[in-house]
Amino acid sequence: MKSLCFYFELHQPHRLKWFWPDKRSGGFERYFDNDINKDIFRRVSEKCYLPANRTILELIDTTNGEFRASMSITGTLLSQCESWGEDVLDSFRELADTGCVEFLDETYYHSLAALFESREEFIEEVREHRRAISQMLGVEPQVFRNTELMYNNTIAGLAAEMGYKAILTEGIERVLEGRSPNHVYKAKGSDIAVLLRNYKLSDDIGYRFSSPWWEEYPLTANKWADWISSSSGETGNIFMDYETFGEHQWTDTGIFEFLRALPGEITDRGVRFFTPSQTIKNYSPAGEIDVGEFSTISWADIERDTSAWLGNDMQRRCFEEAKMLEPYVKATGDKELIKIWKHLLTSDHYYYMSTKWLGDGDVHSYFSIHSSPYDAAVNFMAVMMDLKEKVFRKLRKTE
Repeated sequence: MKSLCFYFELHQPHRLKWFWPDKRSGGFERYFDNDINKDIFRRVSEKCYLPANRTILELIDTTNGEFRASMSITGTLLSQCESWGEDVLDSFRELADTGCVEFLDETYYHSLAALFESREEFIEEVREHRRAISQMLGVEPQVFRNTELMYNNTIAGLAAEMGYKAILTEGIERVLEGRSPNHVYKAKGSDIAVLLRNYKLSDDIGYRFSSPWWEEYPLTANKWADWISSSSGETGNIFMDYETFGEHQWTDTGIFEFLRALPGEITDRGVRFFTPSQTIKNYSPAGEIDVGEFSTISWADIERDTSAWLGNDMQRRCFEEAKMLEPYVKATGDKELIKIWKHLLTSDHYYYMSTKWLGDGDVHSYFSIHSSPYDAAVNFMAVMMDLKEKVFRKLRKTE
């Protein structure tokens, strides 16, 4: 393998309160629990964002800029940084200033808007994210990643129309059809480049790193670098949650020592670090990726489709309620109501309603305030019905 392309997802949602209708004001805090959200944000910042950012800055410095990576930060996390963590936002600005970390665009609310029949909300959110990234970090992203790497030909085409040069998604076998994820591809129906996640090598770090049952445990930088250098293809696309560092894999697992040792082990084997933009500049597409609109893929769960969010009747009913409210809430022109509605599109709310069990079920309950997926669905619907009543009351007043 010639090069390694690291991408990290950074996201925190605005979690709902356990809602009970009363005569309180109808603003944002009526539905969303700022206390819990602030506590989780600060915890993850101290365990992951701040130490991981410091580590990456050190690696960029000690390698004279040879270490490179990419990130996307959701708008919901950026807004939390503004409210509760200016120190965290400053650390991201430091990364941006190095020129060695590429920041990507996505939907501002980390939402399911790409699954709407109408494209209006999706386009609005991407543009909102682009403005936020430009204003806060001073960068103009050229590469797009959709929520949870959800991808189909239509999403790729929309990203291309909006001017993006590349899009990221999952390197799943049913799409690759015997090909390797370690190449650049192009999307069917548009000229946008597609970078596919090597999920095995990514999950070796993201999920299996500290698992004593794993036959390769313990994972060392030397061992993993050997796997990279011996892999065929041009690019190893390693995409994972940034919270791998310090939150999912705690500090005492040795995850930060692994990260610090990795650049030396990788470059000693003649492999370079590229950002997504560098990757598509250096390699030509090896083929075409074709994913129909009704076969959307993602990086979630074993199925790697949309079932993590829309796999049961509760999830689908809540999603349909949110989707149907779009023209009405926007017709009110009420910025606060629209803001609340947009935050209810965040994928996490639907993820918490999943009734999948075993390993995937554990992931779905992570950071959820609800004791069960049924509680999550009941609470979401209570919020949605309350918001819906306020929307139609507002519309009646304007008639």
